[in-house]
Amino acid sequence: MTFIIGILFGSFALATIGLKRAYESVSIKELTKRARAGDHTAILLHRSVAYGSSLSFVLWTLICISNAMFFVFIARSSAAWFAAFLTAMVIWFGFIWLPKRKASSYGVWFAAQISPVVAKVASFLYPIVQRVNGWVHRFSPIHIHTGIYDEDDLVNLLQTQKSQPDNQIPDSALEIASYAITYGGVLVREVLVPRRTVRMVQADETTGPVFMDELHKSGFSRFPVYSENTDNIVGILYLRDLVKTKHSGKVKTLMNPEVLFIHEEQTLQDALQAILKTLQHMVIVVNSFEEYVGVLTIEDVFEQILGQQIVDEFDQYEDMRAVASLAAKKDHQERQHPAE
Repeated sequence: MTFIIGILFGSFALATIGLKRAYESVSIKELTKRARAGDHTAILLHRSVAYGSSLSFVLWTLICISNAMFFVFIARSSAAWFAAFLTAMVIWFGFIWLPKRKASSYGVWFAAQISPVVAKVASFLYPIVQRVNGWVHRFSPIHIHTGIYDEDDLVNLLQTQKSQPDNQIPDSALEIASYAITYGGVLVREVLVPRRTVRMVQADETTGPVFMDELHKSGFSRFPVYSENTDNIVGILYLRDLVKTKHSGKVKTLMNPEVLFIHEEQTLQDALQAILKTLQHMVIVVNSFEEYVGVLTIEDVFEQILGQQIVDEFDQYEDMRAVASLAAKKDHQERQHPAE
């Protein structure tokens, strides 16, 4: 009889620990989401979990009382060291072995069924627990650290999220978030369209069907406009403006005379800020000698943010930017290590 009662006390002690695990098996945010969707079990669990620290106080109190009762009962019928050993085994089993396993569906169901009673107790104790928490925090404030120090840590967190069993965020969204975090450190020279692959037009050149066809075949939709020599850029010509016009004329009458310049060693974050501020979709990239080395478009920046290719409605070649990127890197290497 004593043995059976001891097993009952031990089972009760384990049940209180399992109850705590059941309430903590799902985050409050996920419970709220499921409850709003009409999940009956989530609605019941949410009644108790919503009390936070008050619920924790109730559960820890139950755990302490149940384990103390188990220890006292065993100690009365056997040696104290044996009672301490068995109690330690129950605690080890409940807090070390059980957490390695997923909370059982029966445990979660049972926690949901007794949730109204637990919620009432937690509600009664809530004002007291809150006052105690406020007093403790006043003398020993809690500083929570996320464990994230830089962009790499945040990117690693997003990658870890992908392999999380209960992850509900699409991989595509996590990829975009990763690119959006890291794009700002990419230099303009790494993604610009190099000068030698850019189709330029002269300010005094005459527009017309043949001219428009040549520009369309180039694969670009925006063109730097120069006057006298290719280093003297005076505007940007948009292919869409040529499509809209019904009469032939000079390029300088259709071009946008506002030109934005940016240094090749600046970051894409700097470039995006400049583009958004000036509303220019193409910027002219220069080096330290103020020489024109290429162009950067708003699509180039967005491709780095989204991690996928963007093709303008007038662009002809989908792999144009990939080819241009390789050419840009080659141009940079040639400038850094010129042939002797």
